[in-house]
Amino acid sequence: MAQERDVASRVGTADVLTALSLVTDLGMGNPPETAMRGCLIATGLARRLGLDDRTTTDVYYTTLLRYVGCTAPAHEQAFVSGGDDIGLRARRAYIDSSRRREAVKLVFLQRGGGEPPLDKVRQLAGLIVRPGMERQMKTADCEVASSTARRLGLSSGVQRALHEIFERWDGRGVPKGVRGEAITVPARFAQVATLAVLLEGVVGHQSMFAAIGQRAGGQLDPTLTSAFVQEGPKLLREFADADVDVWQAVLEAEPRPRDTVADHGVDNIARAFGDLVDLKTTFTPGHASRVAELAEGASRELKLDEPAAVTLRRAALLHDVGRAGVPNSAWERPGPLTSTDWEQVRLHAYHTERILSRSPALAPLAAVAGMHHERQDGSGYHRQIQSGAIPLSARVLAAADVYQALTQNRPHRPAYSAGAAADRLTSEATAGRLDPQAVNAVLAVAGHRVRGLQRTWPRGLSDREVEVLRLVARGYATREIARQLVISPKTADHHVQHVYAKIAVSTRASATLFALEHDLLGD
Repeated sequence: MAQERDVASRVGTADVLTALSLVTDLGMGNPPETAMRGCLIATGLARRLGLDDRTTTDVYYTTLLRYVGCTAPAHEQAFVSGGDDIGLRARRAYIDSSRRREAVKLVFLQRGGGEPPLDKVRQLAGLIVRPGMERQMKTADCEVASSTARRLGLSSGVQRALHEIFERWDGRGVPKGVRGEAITVPARFAQVATLAVLLEGVVGHQSMFAAIGQRAGGQLDPTLTSAFVQEGPKLLREFADADVDVWQAVLEAEPRPRDTVADHGVDNIARAFGDLVDLKTTFTPGHASRVAELAEGASRELKLDEPAAVTLRRAALLHDVGRAGVPNSAWERPGPLTSTDWEQVRLHAYHTERILSRSPALAPLAAVAGMHHERQDGSGYHRQIQSGAIPLSARVLAAADVYQALTQNRPHRPAYSAGAAADRLTSEATAGRLDPQAVNAVLAVAGHRVRGLQRTWPRGLSDREVEVLRLVARGYATREIARQLVISPKTADHHVQHVYAKIAVSTRASATLFALEHDLLGD
């Protein structure tokens, strides 16, 4: 009987991850369901070429999560692009910078965006003339994607494939310069299928096949590219009909036996995606997980039942996934937001709600997560509803989100002290914007949380190295770390290199993800 209950409580991994693939579409600036369409092409091609079920499963999940590391280099990409990290990723995704003439042509063929031609040239030139920075950003994407696959419980094959997703057939890729058939098979399928979807949107259906063919032997596996050019038209026709539900088609395309996750494993998935979105800026890592701690603790204070507490915890972990679709120019602006910034920021709560609503397993979280910026007096967003229409769980999440945000640095202000944040939260309740009951519960949890000092750190890190890791995660450069710790830049660099070696990473983003996974960022 217990075993039957366990089976009944499990949910399909694809059901959850297909919904969350929409987060990567947002983060890449791609149309909705781009990742799903790539997954269908890759999986269909794998079946037509006779791959075994296990490899086909790896192809399926690798392609579905092809861009799961896209937020990792967002801070650096915003620097290169003047703030528009998403626009930069959208263009970078389908160009081959080794084919410069083609790269320029494709940038100017891109539909939408509205950027002046000169801005497009500047962004493209920034990548061509600074290959070292491009390499670093792609490496961060690979490392974070692979680590995330592990956290999601996906196979070692998917983990390796995502780490090799920017490798090239000619050996000129990153991060290792792996060449030819040494590149894992799922990575090669994902490269061809995803590029096909992206190029189809830029150059059209017929020209896409020619453009794909031109990449054979350079960027792409020539045998696999040839197979796609031959089989691709049939595959695309299978889901080109307007009546085909791409979402349902992806779920049905999952190889058997279907992967499932125990109900409690949904928390692991939610935490992993919350951390990914928090990586987008240097001042948000740890935000989602801390909001979840506060919100869940407040739910206990308010004596909500267990299902409501679980829903609130998961909604808190995922409440900001819609942030992936807002350029860093808005999040990192040191002064007041422009009207354009505000329009994009207000949409992030809407995107969160719509993404979560797509999955039956995540749908119960959608309304609560989507209301985290609603206010009791109707001054919030995205619905601008008032207190009577806002459930208690959403009011608690709103209070927890405000408190945690106040205690973190932001570009336009330093972090509030715990006492000042509590005063601000109380003022918001007095003014009628936050619910007093929810505020009191959150403050009770915040005031009584006792975190023991951790003396044994993972991977043999020393106390000083953990200090360094925290500063790296917050975006400090080596000289800034030296100033913060009152040491020489040479010593600071020595510490950074030791930390990277011990935790087996090579970029700030993947170091930050390690710190999040092991709860090393502190309060």
